[in-house]
Amino acid sequence: MAKVAFLGLGVMGYPMAGHLKAKGGHEVTVYNRTFGKAEAWVAQHGGTAARTPKEAAAGQDFVFACVGNDDDLRAVTIGPDGAFQAMTKGAIFVDNTTASADVARELQAKAKALGLGFVDAPVSGGQAGAENGVLTVMCGGEEGDFARAEPVIMAFARACRRLGGPGAGQLAKMVNQICIAGLVQGLSEGLHFARKAGLDIEQLVDVISKGAAGSWQMENRYKTINQDKFDFGFAVDWMRKDLSICLAEARRNGAKLPVTALVDQFYAEVQTMGGGRWDTSSLFARLERK
Repeated sequence: MAKVAFLGLGVMGYPMAGHLKAKGGHEVTVYNRTFGKAEAWVAQHGGTAARTPKEAAAGQDFVFACVGNDDDLRAVTIGPDGAFQAMTKGAIFVDNTTASADVARELQAKAKALGLGFVDAPVSGGQAGAENGVLTVMCGGEEGDFARAEPVIMAFARACRRLGGPGAGQLAKMVNQICIAGLVQGLSEGLHFARKAGLDIEQLVDVISKGAAGSWQMENRYKTINQDKFDFGFAVDWMRKDLSICLAEARRNGAKLPVTALVDQFYAEVQTMGGGRWDTSSLFARLERK
């Protein structure tokens, strides 16, 4: 058992912190920008609610965070009430936010100067993966920090791997999102074509999902797509945030991402349709609009 803080109780962080308490058996302190949510978590799971990241981090062995973006991450780490101010030497900060590789390297350097460990550890698997404790975690950081953090991370993961030094986890998450963007567009176009052709979607997917066209997206999204329901899963607003990180990194490293850039434009159109909070499979709605 470890003493653990968790910063950020959104749709991902809330259940992830819950698994650290229930499955991991850790002593958990939680912080959320809206304190009432931290109180609700404690009422459900036990533990302690803190009013600032600094208060939550004091005396902890590990501090986890799952917040919105680079600026949010800086706020909870090096801001006026940031966790780094209170963490004791030897403690490890584990960042589950999907953020830039630059901010991961920046914060790892600041943490190291303070005698702290830092692991960038973005996750994949969506809300359902977080709730079921079966997320995939892609990590970057020093080997020793990862080795200490991995057993704790596994409370909410089915796979956890270090891909390299600081920032490597975030780079791996970018690859994840690049792959998803193309897959969801392909699935949307395929089902749109099938509907226009008058095919039975259920029978169709039952057949093709067993062949080379099969994917996680097909298995988990085709039913809701076919029902024109787009309120389950990862929101378009967040996907566009992630794709902007991918495209910015590609501009720096020279990678060519024509499909990713195009799908990002399609998601911008979904936003103009009022679908910013729809899930990523709403690319289908863009194709189906009259």
